[in-house]
Amino acid sequence: MSWKTLSAALLVASASALGAIIAAPSAAADTVLTVGKAAANTSTMLPTNVGEKLGVFAKHGLSVTISDFSAGSKLVQAMTASSIDIGIGAGPLMALTLKGAPIRAICDSAPPIPFIGIAVPWDSPIHSVDQLKGKTIGFSSSGSLTDWLARELVRTQGWGAAGVKAISVGNDAAGVMTAFRNHEIDADIIATSNIFAWEEKQQGRLLIPVSSYVGNIGGGVLFATDQIMASKPDAVRGFLAAWLETIDYMRKNKAEAVAIESAVSGYSSAVMSREYDLTIGMFSTDCKFDTQSLANLERSFIDLKLVQTPPNMSTLYTEAFLPR
Repeated sequence: MSWKTLSAALLVASASALGAIIAAPSAAADTVLTVGKAAANTSTMLPTNVGEKLGVFAKHGLSVTISDFSAGSKLVQAMTASSIDIGIGAGPLMALTLKGAPIRAICDSAPPIPFIGIAVPWDSPIHSVDQLKGKTIGFSSSGSLTDWLARELVRTQGWGAAGVKAISVGNDAAGVMTAFRNHEIDADIIATSNIFAWEEKQQGRLLIPVSSYVGNIGGGVLFATDQIMASKPDAVRGFLAAWLETIDYMRKNKAEAVAIESAVSGYSSAVMSREYDLTIGMFSTDCKFDTQSLANLERSFIDLKLVQTPPNMSTLYTEAFLPR
């Protein structure tokens, strides 16, 4: 199905207002960009909110409106419908460019993926990866990054095709917890921020971050529509410059970053502090696409049957808008 025929109906959640931690710069923010996040609270996407609250995007002459989506596919639908200019998602969305989506990756923002982990119920007898063999593992949706991560677990452990039973349960934390309680799944692949929040309530716990068995795979990737790249190239450049400035600020100012992320996500500062410690090192300092990420993404496209033959990965991204 062509992306041009997809419905433009959106599931939009407005980002809540929060006072700026630092004084807003005096430069006028006169270019409006609509920015979509594939998930509300995933740590690869929260720098968008941090940069907006700190006034970093405004400093670069941008007025940023942020919307949250419940899945990467819904984000791409919105970008296809020209409702979103810049998308924050994960590398597998690059495959949708091959299927006609008018978008292109512009920044490999987080090559590794420590922000996704394998969770088990709090009282589960499972305490090691070996004990997952033969179990039922949940992932978000077919063709997603978490779908591939379940397959990659089986491959790296050498368990064979029937090593685990993997089923789609969505990426809503409440839904996953219901699946745990109903014994529909023994484990789930989900954002570590959700897992840390479950640990506070003794509902679930982190078994391992998936980065313990998966190399770089473009865990966080920024996208732009063809339209915005053609019509407002300077705005795209400004967005990437502001993004990298925000990441630099976050690295140097943990307390301020955690405070904003906690307010946006609704998770406690203790949860977000653990998430920060686990993930802050994953962010790229230059947004460039590394060889390992591209190779693993290409392999994932084939594994998930998103494409039939290996694609020319260089056609799916551009580094033309990166700061020089």
